[in-house]
Amino acid sequence: MNDKTVGGIHWSFWIISVVTLIFNVMGVINYFAQMNADSLASFPESYRPIIEGRPPWATAAFAIAVFGGSLGCLLLLLKKSAAFYVLIASLLGVIVTMMHIFGVAGFSSFEIWIGVLIQLVVVAFLIWYSKQAESKGWIS
Repeated sequence: MNDKTVGGIHWSFWIISVVTLIFNVMGVINYFAQMNADSLASFPESYRPIIEGRPPWATAAFAIAVFGGSLGCLLLLLKKSAAFYVLIASLLGVIVTMMHIFGVAGFSSFEIWIGVLIQLVVVAFLIWYSKQAESKGWIS
C-alpha cells in the first residue's frame, strides 16, 4: 500500500464520498426544516410562498433528490455500484424540483436557483464519479 491508496482505493474517493454525503445530509435537514411549520416561519419571506404552495409531486421530487443523494453517497462509501442508479434517481428529483421552482419563481430568486443548481452539479458529478469508481474497481 502506498500513500495514494487505501486498500487499493485512491484516498480522494473517501474524501469525495464523505464530503458529498455531508452535503446531501444537509439537504435532508433542509427538507425536514421545510416540512416543519415552526422552522418554515424563520425562512426568508421570498422562500415561503414557493415552499407553502409546492404541490405534492414537487415535494416528492425534492425528497427523492435529497434522500437519493444521501443514499447514493452512503452506497459509494459502502463501495456498492448501486450508487449509480440511486444517484440517477436523485438527479431526476433535482430536475423535477427545478421545473417546479422555475414555474413558480422564474429566475427572480437567485438564492433559490443557486442552491438547486449546486445540487444539480453535485449529483451529475457523483453519477460520473460512481461510474469512474466502478471502472477502476473501487466499487462493485
